[in-house]
Amino acid sequence: MTPPLPGPLAHLAPLLDHYGYLAVGALIFVENFGVLVPGETILIAAAVYAGAGRLNIAVVVLIAVLAAIIGNNVGYLIGRTGGRAFVHRWGRYVLLTPERFHKAEKFFTRHGGKIVTIARFVEGLRQTNGIIAGTTGMPWRRFLAFNSLGAILWVGGWTALGYTAGTHIGPIYDQVARYRIYPLVGLGLLGVAFLGRGLLRRRSK
Repeated sequence: MTPPLPGPLAHLAPLLDHYGYLAVGALIFVENFGVLVPGETILIAAAVYAGAGRLNIAVVVLIAVLAAIIGNNVGYLIGRTGGRAFVHRWGRYVLLTPERFHKAEKFFTRHGGKIVTIARFVEGLRQTNGIIAGTTGMPWRRFLAFNSLGAILWVGGWTALGYTAGTHIGPIYDQVARYRIYPLVGLGLLGVAFLGRGLLRRRSK
């Protein structure tokens, strides 16, 4: 019998009932190259279904990991082929001059691996980190390695939680969503510190 999905997951029950693994793979795939769809929530919902015996947890994990990696690589290709030209043409309208882009490129080259791995757990970054990595010229093999690591940790964490928590996942998910703003704030502070250091160096010269 299909378990009743709690709170924010309930609206995904028809998708899982009708399309099963296909829905999991498709939503995670398109979310990971920038499309705003509920990829993370369907992953958790599928894990709840697996815990009730409706889906196979090993198949859910395999499909989710592959979809996340391939989706982010599509984003990387988008950034690599068109992102730089877009930034140089339109970036000045959002205060992203070629000089600032060059500094961001160097920062991502130095710390990009950590960002790609952590980005999986941050809403917004999960959908765009492939595009950013491609635009800033991060080597593809390096991106692939950290992207795969992040996908395994992200999928493994959420499926383990959904599989074991079952229909109690609703309150847990709400708490996680409430506090995961902190990694994003941390990354923002890191960026501010980087820019501040650059300004101090320029002033000292």
